[in-house]
Amino acid sequence: MNRIKTAIVGYGGMGAWHGEKLKTLDDIIEVTGTYDIKETRQEASKKAGFTPYPSFEAVLNDPALELVTIATPNDLHKPLAVQLMAAGKNVISEKPVTLCLSDLDEMIVAANKYGKLFTVHQNRRWDEDFLIAKKLVDENALGNAFRIESRVQGSRGIPGDWRNKKEFGGGMVLDWGVHLLDQMVMLKPDKKITSVYAELTYVTNEGVDDGCFITLTFEDGFKAFVEVGTSNFINLPRWYITGENGSAVITDWDLSGKITMVSDWEKRDAVPVATAAGLTKTMAPRTEETIKEYSLPKVTSDVRDYYRNICKVIRNGATPIVTHEQIRRVMKIMEAAFKSSETNTVVKEII
Repeated sequence: MNRIKTAIVGYGGMGAWHGEKLKTLDDIIEVTGTYDIKETRQEASKKAGFTPYPSFEAVLNDPALELVTIATPNDLHKPLAVQLMAAGKNVISEKPVTLCLSDLDEMIVAANKYGKLFTVHQNRRWDEDFLIAKKLVDENALGNAFRIESRVQGSRGIPGDWRNKKEFGGGMVLDWGVHLLDQMVMLKPDKKITSVYAELTYVTNEGVDDGCFITLTFEDGFKAFVEVGTSNFINLPRWYITGENGSAVITDWDLSGKITMVSDWEKRDAVPVATAAGLTKTMAPRTEETIKEYSLPKVTSDVRDYYRNICKVIRNGATPIVTHEQIRRVMKIMEAAFKSSETNTVVKEII
C-alpha cells in the first residue's frame, strides 16, 4: 500500500481529534508520529497509540514524512508551515490559517516556491446543520432567500488558555468567526461580498474579542449575519433563514427545527392580536389554513472526506477542497470585520 506518511504537530484537543480520525483512514494514511512541546501531551500521544517525535527538528528531518497537520496555537501556524514546506513536507494548518493576510500570502509564496500542498482544515464545511442550510438556499426551498442568520453561543467566556491572549492569535473572530464566515462564503461561492459591518464585544476579556456580530452583504442583495457569543445563557437558534415564501429554523447541532411555508397567498386577513397597549394586525400570526409546516431535509456527511481529498491531491494532482483563494477571501473578511469594529463604519470593499 502506498500510504501517505503523516505527522501531527501540536497534540492538544484538535491534534488528538485529528489523530483519532486518521486512525480510521489507515488504508490511505499512516501516522508516523506526533509532536508537542508539552511532555504531558507527548505521554497522551503514547497512550493513544502514536509514537511521539522527540523534537520539531526530528519532524523536519524525517525523509519519509510527506504530510504534516499543524494544530498549535494560531501564532505558530506561519513559522511552522514555512519550515515544513522548506523541508519538503505538504502542510495542513488548523484554522485560522494565520493572523493576517500578509502572513498568509507569505505562506502561499512558500508553497509555490517549494512546490508543496498548503491548505487549511475548514472542517465545519461538513457540519450537517450547515449543509441543510445550504441545501435550502441552493434549492430555493423557501422561495428566494434574502437573509440568513448563523449563531454559536456559549456561556463560559473564552477558554482560559492561549485563546484569550492577543499575541497567540486569540479571540472569537479567529476562533469561531472563521468557521461561520467560511460557511457563508461557501453558501454563495460565486457571489462577491460588497460590504462588511461588525461589532466586537469585550464583556469578559479586554485583550481580545469574546464575541462578534458581523453582517455581510452580497452583490445580489443577500444578507448573511454571523454571531459568536460567550456570555449567552439562553441560546438563539443555530440557523434562521428567511425567504419570500417561507422561513426555516435549525435549532442546534442536533438538527432539530422546521420549515414553515405559505400555502395560500390570497388569504391575507388576520385576526388582530391584542397587546397590553393596543392591537396589531400587521404582526398577527397567519391562520393555520394559510401555512404548512415541513420537516428539515436529511443531509449526511463524512468529515474524513477532507483527508481523502488531501490524499488525492498529493497522489493524483486533484484540486484541494479548501483553496488558497477561499482561504484569502475569509481572511480578507475577518480583516474587514476588525476594521469595521475599530472605526464603527461599514467597510465597503469587494471581497
